[in-house]
Formats: sequence, structure tokens, C-alpha cells
Amino acid sequence: MPMKIVLAYSGGLDTSAIIPWLKENYDCEIVAYVGDVGQGDEELVGIEEKAVRSGASSCHVVDLKQEFIESYVYPTLLAGAVYEGRYLLGTSIARPILAKAQVDVARKVGAEALAHGCTGKGNDQVRFESAFAALAPDLKVIAPWRLWSLRSREQVLGYLKERNVPTTASLEKIYSRDRNLFHISHEGGALEDPWNAPPEDVWMLTAPLDETPDRCADVALTFEKGRPVALNGEKIAGHALIGRLNAVAGQHGVGRIDIVENRLVGMKSRGCYETPGGTVVVEALRALEELVYDRETLHQREQIGLKFAELVYDGRWFTPVREALTAAVDQMASRLSGEVVVRLHKGHATAVKRRSPNSLYSESFATFGEESVYDQSHAEGFIRLFSLPQRISALKQKGKAK
Repeated sequence: MPMKIVLAYSGGLDTSAIIPWLKENYDCEIVAYVGDVGQGDEELVGIEEKAVRSGASSCHVVDLKQEFIESYVYPTLLAGAVYEGRYLLGTSIARPILAKAQVDVARKVGAEALAHGCTGKGNDQVRFESAFAALAPDLKVIAPWRLWSLRSREQVLGYLKERNVPTTASLEKIYSRDRNLFHISHEGGALEDPWNAPPEDVWMLTAPLDETPDRCADVALTFEKGRPVALNGEKIAGHALIGRLNAVAGQHGVGRIDIVENRLVGMKSRGCYETPGGTVVVEALRALEELVYDRETLHQREQIGLKFAELVYDGRWFTPVREALTAAVDQMASRLSGEVVVRLHKGHATAVKRRSPNSLYSESFATFGEESVYDQSHAEGFIRLFSLPQRISALKQKGKAK
């Protein structure tokens, strides 16, 4: 009986070639699976028919947009996870939900194996297969890029042409892109040389600064326990909120980064990422934290953010440590409710107003004016105790302390 394989299918160059390659090299039936995380109609329209024409027996398109934002993106933002200081993990955070849904389809159709189109040089192979190991260790994993003899885009195009497999890919499409509702990444082409400034045709979600409005725009975000629940006073689901923020922030050129990052597999890579809506949410969250979190809680959350970013980047979502850190962050955020106004202008997103019923900020304590709640003379004793180690060290060096 033929082995049933569920392939993570995008309709792009690699996965279009993988379907016939699998059928030529295995006695198998291919079930294509597409996870809709907001990559857009350009990639999804007609994808079922395309998969079947390429040789798949069927194609399952699974709508993951709301779950993606609310159960994966929001917890990551709430943890303050930013990889190497700048990357908001837009591609990385989509991998665990895509892998989980692929396993769900495999269970539904009774498959014996899972396949993906990740290359042997990238991070995604680790992310997908680590998720498979946690969720379906009994299923065989097939990674054609680590097995076949094809080694270039030209060779893959030739392979498809020989077999009359439909593809919209061409040698002219020089950038490798990955898009979801949260962000889009761009790699390859002129970007492979870090001395080349990104050509303007790289960017898709954000306007060039010289074409952005001269007038700023303010957006108001309302948070409940750290999750944005309303935009400009209107209650809205997470995936719709991010979509709207992408549009307005993108018009103001917000959310671009150009980064040379350290891949998990040991090499550096250069990419240009656009995360307009996510950049606004991160700015608002940080402003709200400044009001609500005490010093120790905020500093602990910052430490968690560093570790959380590594876990997401490395594909370790389905691990006890990630679950524990999420639980800790959720507990911290139990009082993280309020409203923040973020101003968008010429590539910047800046919090300009913030308020919370749980704010620890007290104007009467912070003011430089006359007040009765803080006796400044008390500071002397605090400073003497706080600086006691330095004082003892200095006295010992001078021989005045034993």
C-alpha cells in the first residue's frame, strides 16, 4: 500500500518540485497542506487546483490567522522577545503553528510521513522538525533539499519544465520572501552583499520615507492583561487589529529593519524585514509596562524576553521551558491593562500618551513641586545603606577598616 505523505505546500518553486520528486522516489500518495497565516490572496488563490495539477491527491487549506496572532504572536510580544536586539521573529513564530496544523492534517488523513521544503542551510528545517519531534515522533520526516541532487534555482526550474509542472517562479524573481499577517521577510539577490543598500523594490508593506505623509497620525491601543483588544476605541479580534495596523503604520514607513543575523545553523545571513503593525504594538506594550510594572518585575521580564526570543528563533516552542516562561509572563501581565496612544511619523512609532487603572506612577511622588508624601531628608539614610559596600571597600583600601 502506498505511503501517505503530508507535504507543507506553498505553491512556490520548491514545493512544486517536491510533489513530483516524492512520487518518483517513493511509493506514495501526496496530500498537500497549506497553513493560512495571512500570506495573502496572491499566494492562496487557486492553490488547491495547482497542488492537484502538480500531482497531489488533495490539498487542505487551514485558516490559522486568528490563532496565529492571539496564541503565538501576542504571547511572544508580551514576553518582550526580540532576537538580537531588532528582529521581532515574524517568520520564526509562524513555524510552530504551521507545523502543528500539518501534524493535525496528517492525523486526519492517516498519513505515515511529513515532508517540508526547507533547505539544509536554514533555520526552518530545525523549527519544523523540532515541532514534529514534540508532536508526532512516530511520523517519518522527509526533507527533499537534504536528499535530492538539485542544487540551484535554475536546476529546480529545469526539473519542473521537464515534467510540465505549473509554476509562477522564474529567474527574474530574485528575492526569497516569506509572508504572513504579522510580517514579511526578504532575502537573496542584492541583499546577499551587506555593502549593498536595500533596493527600494525590496519593500512591500512600508512606504519610502520621502513618500510618507508629512503630518503624523496617532493610533490608540487598548490592552487587557497585556493583549491588545481595541484599536481607536473599537473592539477588534487580534488578526484584524494587526491587519489594520499594518496598513496605517506601513503608510508612515514604520517597521523596517535591515539585519545581519546569526542563524541557528551557524552562519550569518542578511535579511530585510517589515513588521509595521507589530512595531506599533511593541512600542505600546513597552509604554504600558513602564506605568504598571515595578522595577524588579520589569527587569525580570526583560531577562525572560532574551531567553524567549532564543526559544522561538531556535524552534523550541513545544518545550516545557517555553510553557513555563509563558506562564510567568501571563502572571506578570495580569495587571497590564490600559490605553496607549502611539504617534506614527516618518518611520517612527512613538508612544505619546499612556494610562492604566493599575499605574504605579504617582504625580505627587514624582513632582519637583511642593508635596507632603515624600520627605527628601530620608534619602540620606537610604543612600548610606545602598552605598555601604563601596564605602567598606574604600575604607579597607585606605587601611581604616578591619
